[in-house]
Amino acid sequence: MDNQSIVVGPVVRGWGRAQLLRWLYLGRMTLVTGIFAGVLLAWVGAGPVTTLLATVMFISAAGVTTASYWYTHWRGREPNENFLYVQVIFDALLVTGVVHITGGGQSDFAPLYILVISAGALLLPIRGGALISGLASILYFADIVWGQRSTVGVTVFVQIGLFALVAVATGYLGDRVRRAGIALGAVESELRRLRLDTGDILGNIGTGVLTVDGSGYLAYMNPAAEQLLGVSHAQWAGAPVLELLERKSSGLSRAIQQTLTERRPVTRRKAVTLRGDQEVVLGVSTTVLDREDAGAPSVTAIFQDITTEEQLQALHLRTERLEAIAELSASLAHEIKNPLASIRSAVEQLSSPNLDADDQGSLEKLVLTESDRLSRLLSEFIEFARVRIGSPEDVDLNSVVEHAVGVVRQHPEAADGVQIRYAGGNGRLCVRGDADLLHRAVLNLLLNAVHFAGPKGYVEVSLDRVEPRALPPGMQTSRVVRLRVRDSGLGIDPKVLPRIFDPFFTTRRGGSGLGLAVVHRAVEAHQGAVLVDPGLGRGAEFTIYLPSVPEAQEEMT
Repeated sequence: MDNQSIVVGPVVRGWGRAQLLRWLYLGRMTLVTGIFAGVLLAWVGAGPVTTLLATVMFISAAGVTTASYWYTHWRGREPNENFLYVQVIFDALLVTGVVHITGGGQSDFAPLYILVISAGALLLPIRGGALISGLASILYFADIVWGQRSTVGVTVFVQIGLFALVAVATGYLGDRVRRAGIALGAVESELRRLRLDTGDILGNIGTGVLTVDGSGYLAYMNPAAEQLLGVSHAQWAGAPVLELLERKSSGLSRAIQQTLTERRPVTRRKAVTLRGDQEVVLGVSTTVLDREDAGAPSVTAIFQDITTEEQLQALHLRTERLEAIAELSASLAHEIKNPLASIRSAVEQLSSPNLDADDQGSLEKLVLTESDRLSRLLSEFIEFARVRIGSPEDVDLNSVVEHAVGVVRQHPEAADGVQIRYAGGNGRLCVRGDADLLHRAVLNLLLNAVHFAGPKGYVEVSLDRVEPRALPPGMQTSRVVRLRVRDSGLGIDPKVLPRIFDPFFTTRRGGSGLGLAVVHRAVEAHQGAVLVDPGLGRGAEFTIYLPSVPEAQEEMT
């Protein structure tokens, strides 16, 4: 199929060549019928030659038009260029006959040549329009000179010039529109092909695709979605799909409802549905398609069966948990072994009868020191092991941070002139959780920052609420409180960065390595996240994100 056959008509979209030919046929028959009726019934003094010419014109026009209509409209054949030349040339001859009958150069029907020239310019290439214009001018001139035996005046030449001008203008516009129509036809063909390809892809992929319009009605569901949810498109078509979807998978329904309400996509959400008696875990993401008329947007949910992946991940997490317990046990044993060895050695020496008083005092002091060290280590480990939320309540994080800052300012580690800069949060910033656990986490984080800030250094603390777009990937909440703690130290070595939250890992002399581990566990227990900017050479920054309670609830607490 060539480009010419792609486009039905060159004028405007929806106005095709077939429609233009239909109007051409109608106009032709209306003209010759009117002339024929006028000659027979109303034209007084019409001679036999005029009557014969009108009759021949009517019969030939009826025959040509009937045959042409049968070919292009009844049979539905695409007219070629020769067919179109025949139509326009025949109309030029027909108009010449009408002009001859009605007075030649004085005829009121001479402007019909303009319609013929325009039709030629629209139906034929630009050279064809020029040829039809020349033919019309020659026929008109010949009829005046030889048919009517009249003198050619200025008016005739003006009319012929007008014919040429119309031919040029209409031919140029027709050619431009024709080229645009060809390009539009190519685009439509490509769009049709892409639509077919997209339909094939969506029909054969294993990922479910479900689109809900702004009113909550089902707009599209591919076969994979039907299989995953155990329904058919026909069952849900034209129905409020969110209500039906709530019974199949409440998690998927809530994800779509949240996206419709907030006009914000949801990513990496999990939902559960039933396939017979078996639970199926779905991984869900949504996207929003806003409408140009500012109406309610449509939402497309993309989901797939991740049950096997979830089971493998659970096994992997269980393995990692066992490895972590083994590593933690080994680290704890190592931390206990050294003080016990020192205590054992001191006790053995204290039992010696030749020990003098000074050595005895030193050994007794060593036993006490190492015993205190063991006690402190075990206390911190118990504190680490008991990181869990007891009785959750609405906690003003601003008050927790202010109290922790006050405690750290009086701590011996802040005696080296370290300044703690905290201007306070903007009003009440409440989170749902355990006040004691949050206080321990903030306190440990501040003590860590004070230690690494260095002598005469500073620690900057800020607390605020952030917009959803500022959240780290994976946090699915619209209300978040952010706590940032930055020190003026040397930053964190990238080599040790991956291990800073590991229990018993520390680069600090005399440290237990449990402070940041407590921070990490406490934040996780509150469904939050902690991020670290190592800030090598300019000071590390720790950022904690915690889901907050609604502002209206903050005012009531």
